[in-house]
Amino acid sequence: MKDQITAGTILQSEALSKYILETSTYPREHEQLKQLRMATVDKYQFWSLMNVTADEGQFISMLLKIMNAKKTIEIGVFTGYSLLSTALALPHDGKIVAIDPDREAYETGLPFIQKANMEHKIQFIQSGAMKVLDELLIKGEEETFDFAFVDADKENYINYHEKLLKLVKVGGIIAYDNTLWSGTVVASEDDEMEGFLKGCRGHIMDLNTFLAKDHRIELAQLSIGDGVTLCKRIK
Repeated sequence: MKDQITAGTILQSEALSKYILETSTYPREHEQLKQLRMATVDKYQFWSLMNVTADEGQFISMLLKIMNAKKTIEIGVFTGYSLLSTALALPHDGKIVAIDPDREAYETGLPFIQKANMEHKIQFIQSGAMKVLDELLIKGEEETFDFAFVDADKENYINYHEKLLKLVKVGGIIAYDNTLWSGTVVASEDDEMEGFLKGCRGHIMDLNTFLAKDHRIELAQLSIGDGVTLCKRIK
């Protein structure tokens, strides 16, 4: 099914995308991740692209294991593919603070999280993220997180960045999803594009420019999924 293969990925060759997924990704995909992915496609059709791609989930999992991450924060959950990928990668006593105003979408993926015996690692908070980030800082959670993953409202990415630089420890990583925005970051203003792409394109471009100048981080922008930018906090 095409939506399962190319939707949400910057890689525009369907054949190559299919090769990567079928050769390297799907054979290693956890059964509950697979079922969550399929359930999301069935329920949300086109908008299933709001979950990360399976190869991006695989990358996040390996990154967390390399980091020996134990405590993470996720802004933007949807049905939870990246959330379950993270939970599976963390140790048994790992913790994820997962923030999203849409509980219904989260509960679509919750049965698969439960079947994978990962629910105990997740603290789901139904809320806008800025309020929760401020509360975490007030509670003394500054510099206690190893990793943060942001896949939410694009207009607030820079605002989230400022909060997360306080919550994530020095040496920790903040990852931003969709930073190539279906390739529209290099499109002309006159190019035709879907309304949802055009509406957020400027916010993504502003973020990319901002991060490139931010000397508090080391930076790597990857052409996986729809573009993932990794920011390692250095100060």
